[in-house]
Amino acid sequence: MEKLTTCEELVMKTIWDASEELSLTEIMQRVNEKYHKEWKPQTVSTFLARLVRKGYLQYYRKGRVFFYQTLVPLEEYRGQQAKEFVEFWHHGNADEFLRSLMTARELRVKETARIRKLIKEDL
Repeated sequence: MEKLTTCEELVMKTIWDASEELSLTEIMQRVNEKYHKEWKPQTVSTFLARLVRKGYLQYYRKGRVFFYQTLVPLEEYRGQQAKEFVEFWHHGNADEFLRSLMTARELRVKETARIRKLIKEDL
């Protein structure tokens, strides 16, 4: 899986978060609103072209408008990112990662319960 730039991640996150396929204009509006950008259509179009080339998106034309579909599921990307993060920052130790997370912010009761359940299911 090819790495994404921060800007490409913002575009992909916007598309992953959408409940429907989006056009260039819709993607631009959502990115600008959510991430406080002032990107123009050409800028977003460049990022979309890169994401297509990297295999994250495909597009189709409906009339004069192009719509974008994800090829890489969010869970797959998040999993790869998490794996790389744990490998790089915590030398591959998930327990060190959890310790860092717990010192960065207090886990909610529901989060702790879900983590315990995941650990029990894995055994």
